[in-house]
Amino acid sequence: MNAALLKTHLPNHPTQLYLIRHGEVEEKYHKVFGGCRIDMNLSPHGQRQAEALDAWLADTKLDAVYASPMKRVQQTMAPLLARRSVEPIILQDLREIDFGDWTGSRWDEVQKNFGVSAFDWLEIIETNGIANGEDIGELKSRVQECLLKIIHAHPHGKVAIFCHGGIIRVIIALLLEVPLAHLAHFNIEYGSISLVELLPERKHAVEIELLNFRPPVAK
Repeated sequence: MNAALLKTHLPNHPTQLYLIRHGEVEEKYHKVFGGCRIDMNLSPHGQRQAEALDAWLADTKLDAVYASPMKRVQQTMAPLLARRSVEPIILQDLREIDFGDWTGSRWDEVQKNFGVSAFDWLEIIETNGIANGEDIGELKSRVQECLLKIIHAHPHGKVAIFCHGGIIRVIIALLLEVPLAHLAHFNIEYGSISLVELLPERKHAVEIELLNFRPPVAK
């Protein structure tokens, strides 16, 4: 995302974005490319991760909560909403990436079925290499539109964005102005929080304060 464009949406005060990936999904979808076409539920462990996220954020004053419409995300933010009077804002364009013909394939099946390594998925997406998958330009455009809407509506606020691993990577890539494939160096795991602070008065207007932090889950 162009730094000048970012700064036009922010006053000279920090804005904090809590990027929260949904909890673990039901077992039959582990290591499966579900994307936006499979609207799966959380596993029991995923439910506990949702409760851990709520507990960790209990003392954090949030000015707004945004979320993907997908069930796994809605279920993840449910414990937090139960404790707060905030009304979540659902943005359709925060849905997960469309994996096209890969949808429903396990990671270990992608090599056999499509002749590429699933571990290169970010690079493949960035070159529109998934048949019938989401166009990279359209993906970045829809996520950027959401991002600008959020930061424009909540200058120098604290905002939680409940969404998906792929979308969190796109958000960070846009903010840092790096290729999406570079985000393959970092994990964005189930039930994790990544905190980004936007500081428009500084030369480096984006700082990653927390990356892929998973609050401990009660046993």
